[in-house]
Amino acid sequence: MQRRAQREQPERAKRLTRVLVCAAAVPVMLVAAGCSSDSGSDDGGEKAASASPSASPSPTVRAAAYRTLPEACGVLTKKTLKDLAPKAKSGKEGSSDDVASRASCSWSSLDNNGVEGSQFRWLNVSLLRFESDTTRGPGDELAKEYYDKQVREVRATQGARSLRAEALTGAGDEATAVRYDLKKEEGTFRQQTVVARVENVVVTLDYNGAGLAGDETPDADDLMADAKKAAKEAVLSVTRANGPGAASGSPSAPASGKPSAPASGASSASASGTS
Repeated sequence: MQRRAQREQPERAKRLTRVLVCAAAVPVMLVAAGCSSDSGSDDGGEKAASASPSASPSPTVRAAAYRTLPEACGVLTKKTLKDLAPKAKSGKEGSSDDVASRASCSWSSLDNNGVEGSQFRWLNVSLLRFESDTTRGPGDELAKEYYDKQVREVRATQGARSLRAEALTGAGDEATAVRYDLKKEEGTFRQQTVVARVENVVVTLDYNGAGLAGDETPDADDLMADAKKAAKEAVLSVTRANGPGAASGSPSAPASGKPSAPASGASSASASGTS
């Protein structure tokens, strides 16, 4: 028995040594595993950081050349007004909540000749300015869209007779002159409409005349010549109101965020404005 016990003691000692060695090795493995896990986390964070998108630059759009409008009732000289509307005492300014973006003025003239009849004239000038906008685009392009729309609408006037349209030079970047006759109870009204665009501003000039109570119908060529002259003056007034060099605006500037003036703000007055 004693010899057997003596033989078992070394065996127990060996087993105890192996247990202690294994127990000591476990924390080392755990530590190594922990380090390995942290290292992987760092790599993932760096990858995530590098994958994040960079901040997008602020959107820009070409700045509008013209920033204001002239006073609508002052765009024509006294001489021109005397030629087109000789009996008009003053212009009637249209209502607007933003005269820097939309404005209009009209003049009405009736030369009463008694039993020999009367000569009637009606003149209206509308101004509409478009501001550049990051969503809708540059002001001059928005003005171009409105200009095209105005010309289409004038050419599609219901009841128009003998309609003629022609390009007009010397009135901004582009201009179209349209003339036609409208038959009414009072007589035949001869209508002239000139639509012009200069940079980001659209000018629409309406001019009509009629011989009432038996008076002669005015000559269409004379009326159109007067309308063209007045349209060129109105366009020049827009340019002058913005000062020299205004059309050479910054090619790429942040938009002001101000929305463009709605097209309904300065629609072309109809020839029925006489009624």
